[in-house]
Amino acid sequence: MASLKVNANLFIVRLTILSILMLFQVYLITAQTSLKEIDLENGHYNVGFRHYTTSDSTRTYSRIYDYTKAKVARPISVSMWYPSRQNVEGLEPLQVVDYFEILKEEEEWEHLPNEQLLNWFYYTNTPENQKHLEEKTTAYASAEFGKGKFPVIIYAPSFQASSIENFALCEYLASHGFVVMSSPSKGTETRWFGNNNAKEMETQARDVEFLMKEAGKFPMVDYDRMAIMGFSFGGLSNIIVQNRNDHVKAVVSLDGTERYQYGLLNRSPFFDAGKIDVPYIHMAQKDIPEIVLKEDQIDAELNSRFQLYDSISNSKSYRLKFHDLTHSYFSSLGVLFAHRDPRQDKSDPEIMESYKWVAAYTLNFIEATLNQDKKASEFIENGPLANGMAKSLVTQTIKQPKIRKFNFQDFNDLALAKNYENLHQLYDSILKSHPSFKMQEGDLNMLGLQLVFNPNRSSQGIHVFKLAITLFPNSFNLYDSLAEGYLYLGEKEKAIESFEKSLELNSQNQNAISRLEQLKK
Repeated sequence: MASLKVNANLFIVRLTILSILMLFQVYLITAQTSLKEIDLENGHYNVGFRHYTTSDSTRTYSRIYDYTKAKVARPISVSMWYPSRQNVEGLEPLQVVDYFEILKEEEEWEHLPNEQLLNWFYYTNTPENQKHLEEKTTAYASAEFGKGKFPVIIYAPSFQASSIENFALCEYLASHGFVVMSSPSKGTETRWFGNNNAKEMETQARDVEFLMKEAGKFPMVDYDRMAIMGFSFGGLSNIIVQNRNDHVKAVVSLDGTERYQYGLLNRSPFFDAGKIDVPYIHMAQKDIPEIVLKEDQIDAELNSRFQLYDSISNSKSYRLKFHDLTHSYFSSLGVLFAHRDPRQDKSDPEIMESYKWVAAYTLNFIEATLNQDKKASEFIENGPLANGMAKSLVTQTIKQPKIRKFNFQDFNDLALAKNYENLHQLYDSILKSHPSFKMQEGDLNMLGLQLVFNPNRSSQGIHVFKLAITLFPNSFNLYDSLAEGYLYLGEKEKAIESFEKSLELNSQNQNAISRLEQLKK
């Protein structure tokens, strides 16, 4: 039986590629935890849960254990937690074993008997873990969707992990009014990653983007309030997603691998630290003890080095180090099922307490960034002691973004919002706040022409040119462009007047000479 286990090869791959992050796999002892003892404080919504499979027809995929060359459209397994107002009295919530049914499906072992679950996947078959399978969660299958619009969080799992690996955190966020959607982390060609982690990072990023589009299909989702959250390898993919998607308004990293493998991020043609311009929070594991660094041959700089965080300059960034958590305990399955490493792991009560605080910081960060909740903002800005945490639990640092100079794009965004009306007044108000701002003649001329030749915005282009000639009264080119605008609008007399003014400023302006000859015939 042991020779048939799905996880044998996966175990070797994980230890080889991400040994730094999966230290809990060695020197094992039994965990004693429960959902009840974690005691996450759910919000006032009941939690609905739905799971379904769709596909991305732009990519192909092979089911590895079918042992066939046949290709199918890439299957996307979707787990979705959401707020519900349904009366759940008399209904039975999901059990943890129900989430393991999804794990079986995503590992492509749908028909595996449940009594084999803990023999087959990741975790030891102990009496304690058998009890975890029987535990009740706070989610109800296919409960009614809540009415109204809710912000959405897209979750990216860890290295080759299931969509349900952080189910307790996802339920917790849904109970507080957020839709959470997740799909498994799986390879480009098959369920398992290949040897090119840069390619697999891009694949997971595309899966996250697929889920973002999928979220837009649900009327209850507020697409303008979207955050992405990832654990471990999912953190890498999420940075790529944020870099190329303006809909992402915040990033939550649960000990994301972007801390450990900045070089891998740099292999992506889409990565640019300067494009991280939304609030970012990274919650990191404890310092790895010296004995573990030595015995497992880990670079000691990983305890202090964080190149991505140091490179962020255009957004506010938060960094928290949880002194009682090693890497695996940033997930629900890790807290409940993972073995403990006696060289470094804290006690189960300490691990559960810290996981609860991870959930609290995640919730308050999302409330502050997506809902502009004042109380949540204060929580995030406070030191841990002010939030009621023991001093030994966490260390927090906050980095402010560099002050960015006001530029022409900023001006245009403000002008567009006002339909390009009262531009002189807008410009004066901008100078009061940004006295160093300099308007460029060429920018105004190009913007004016773009607008004036747009039949729906022609008059707005004239407004731009009027501001431009006030700022640059000796520019023959601006008068020439204004004249072209009037001519396009059919205002012949004003066009002649502006062409003549252009010629006064530059008698060699051939365009004005030719236009006037035509207009005066």
